Amino acid sequence: MSQKRPGTVHGRWAEFRFGVVGGLFSSPPERGELGRALQALAEQTWIHPVSGEPTRFDVSTIARWYYAARGKPDNPVGALRPQVRSDRGRHRPRFAPGVWAALAEQYATHPGWTYRLHADNLLVVCEADGALGPAPSYATVRRHLKSQAMVRRPRRRDDDRPGAQQARTQRAMRESRGWEKSHVHALWHLDFKDGQLPVLTRAGEYKHPQLFGTLDNRSRLGCHLQWYLGESAEVLTHGLGQALQKRGKPGGVMMDNGPAMKAGETRQGLLDLGIELVEIPDYTPEHNAIIEAFWKQINLRLIPMLESVVDLTLAQLNEATQAWLELEYNRSVHSETKQTPIERMLAGPTVVRDGPSADEVRRAFRLKVDRTQRHSDGTLSLDGVRFEVPSCYRHLDRLTVRYARWDLSHVDLWDDSLGIVLATIYPVDRVANASGFRRPLGPVTVAPTPHKPAGMAPLLRHYVEQYRQTGLPPAYIPKDDLSDPETP
Repeated sequence: MSQKRPGTVHGRWAEFRFGVVGGLFSSPPERGELGRALQALAEQTWIHPVSGEPTRFDVSTIARWYYAARGKPDNPVGALRPQVRSDRGRHRPRFAPGVWAALAEQYATHPGWTYRLHADNLLVVCEADGALGPAPSYATVRRHLKSQAMVRRPRRRDDDRPGAQQARTQRAMRESRGWEKSHVHALWHLDFKDGQLPVLTRAGEYKHPQLFGTLDNRSRLGCHLQWYLGESAEVLTHGLGQALQKRGKPGGVMMDNGPAMKAGETRQGLLDLGIELVEIPDYTPEHNAIIEAFWKQINLRLIPMLESVVDLTLAQLNEATQAWLELEYNRSVHSETKQTPIERMLAGPTVVRDGPSADEVRRAFRLKVDRTQRHSDGTLSLDGVRFEVPSCYRHLDRLTVRYARWDLSHVDLWDDSLGIVLATIYPVDRVANASGFRRPLGPVTVAPTPHKPAGMAPLLRHYVEQYRQTGLPPAYIPKDDLSDPETP
């Protein structure tokens, strides 16, 4: 069958037939000249509408087309359309119903099989069970599966899990539609991607990094990209916090149910910042398709330009990624929106809110837990570390604490009724306590009574904020403070 022209065989035949006899209607022959006009058409060579081969048609055939079209002047092309078989779309009672039941059961068990594999296995089933009768041909099996929407579904890594099978069944029962938010920054898509190129670490090891990324749903704007040596809640909050400070707060974020996304720090931080969490159902990554499609840009554009870099480091990879994101992707016309992400973001409408400060981000993405106070020494325990409780709260048995598991240097007592920090608590300093100095107990109160000035002086805090607003990087090389200072 020729694929040069669109449509079905019936439609191509109707258009071809009208093309043969249409001239007899636009320039009708004189009285008595119709026969010679039909004979002239029969002597011409035509291109067959299906095979594409040169062919001729008899005078009687062309005359039949002419009178059929003349009988329906309002729709001559429809009159020339071949008739459709009366049993079209229905199976002839040649095969037993059990054959189609066996095929349906086979498809439910193996949705990833090809049509040919289904036909070959059904042939064996029919030969083993004589009651089923003859097996249908490959063409019949393929036609039946397509008519029942039993298309091939490639196998996924987690298809053997009960939850995956249930999700697959639910997807098969519901239609799939593309969608888009009506406002910019109404929803961000968030995900991690495995890196293809290894980076050389300071420890002299080659490791494959993870790329954190977040994209705006409507504008397709890349809010932030950054490579890390692993995927964790600390990494997620670090990357998301930078996106919030650069672009502002969105209405919601959509992410899958990975360990970093399900962490208590992540969920609590989104609540504190007033950002809705739009969860993706288990085993349905297609809900986050916008950022899944964006990863192709990383694989096809960014990564190939770094393949020749010798001993690629994480810092080089992140620097190149930031430059590519801001100077190419965000300024290139998107194939679906027909606008650059920056243009579409500026065109609005938008529901973005002012971005939080670095300190607000740090305080938001923390767990909120209850702990029992040990009254003998006024302490409580967090992850195996004991913290001193101010004496004004010594009468409380249960205390609510806010902290991040990866940063025990910022732990606060929290009043969940008022939503405020009561006091910052610190680990027990046993060496200092050995001096024997003990402060007298003060009155029991629910108000915080800080025993020393808290925070930075206003003038210095003003200088720090001004320095941050310049956008210049800090004039020092940061180093992780988790390393042992005694280690050479």
